[in-house]
Amino acid sequence: MPHKTWINDLPKDRLIAEFSVWSADLVHLADDLARVDEHVDILHIDVADGHFAPAMLFFPDLVAGVRKLTKKPIHVHLMIADSIVLSQIEQFADAGSDLISLHVENDAVADEALDLLERRGVAAGMVLRVETPVERVRKYAARLDFLTLLGTAIGVKGQGLDEKAGERLGQARQIIETSGAEHRIVLAADGGIREHTMPVLRAAGAQTVVLGSLAFNAPSLPERMTWLHAL
Repeated sequence: MPHKTWINDLPKDRLIAEFSVWSADLVHLADDLARVDEHVDILHIDVADGHFAPAMLFFPDLVAGVRKLTKKPIHVHLMIADSIVLSQIEQFADAGSDLISLHVENDAVADEALDLLERRGVAAGMVLRVETPVERVRKYAARLDFLTLLGTAIGVKGQGLDEKAGERLGQARQIIETSGAEHRIVLAADGGIREHTMPVLRAAGAQTVVLGSLAFNAPSLPERMTWLHAL
């Protein structure tokens, strides 16, 4: 996929549909991805080392396998310790990732990581934990293609949306608008995504939400996506 140009092809007049592979049927992953492919704008793959985040997820070979199954952009979200960020960027870039997000909390290696993503021709994203002040991303904003705010504690499924999630998205929107970036920066919300929270996140400025069970377990995915696109 051409360097970063795919971002400009993402919808601008509706919510971008980002589907989390963590919520797919992992035993029958190829079948489940084929089932949802027509509805997906971006596939989201979480990576966690069991230290930075409590879960242990996923690995470069999985991304390489998914890359063979779909032409949709793949967004890898790194939830890992500073010491392995650079090596993991290399491996996930080799596996076919179109977008790799590190955490703003990886600030010890953040500039070097963003330099590496630029050299590899991979779109650059950053993610903020729910407890991290949004202001910390300002110094990196102009270098980003994606900015994702977590609305729940990192790496744990099934939590309710933090009450400040909407306010934090508004702060991030302001930072993006004043960043001076000449390219498109997409603002994303991840965590606590439910039918009753989606309108709140959209109204606060989210351009994409990371859909898990709301997509993969929908009684009728076409109906769910019609509702999503109407927000």
